[in-house]
Amino acid sequence: MRGILRIMLTTLMYSGVVIFLFPYATGRITTGLMFMIVGGGLAVLCGLGRCYLTEGDCGRVSESGRDW
Repeated sequence: MRGILRIMLTTLMYSGVVIFLFPYATGRITTGLMFMIVGGGLAVLCGLGRCYLTEGDCGRVSESGRDW
């Protein structure tokens, strides 16, 4: 289940990047503001969701557990 969730969130994250870059590819940057907002939001939310839901190491670092 965790592997499927990771694949789905990764696909959605990269889809958000493609949606964000779509106005640049078409040359309509001024009219593509909504694409940029939606694509950036999707990429960030899915990236954070992937980190917190599937990686398991995105929590706060304890003060005593640091190597440096």
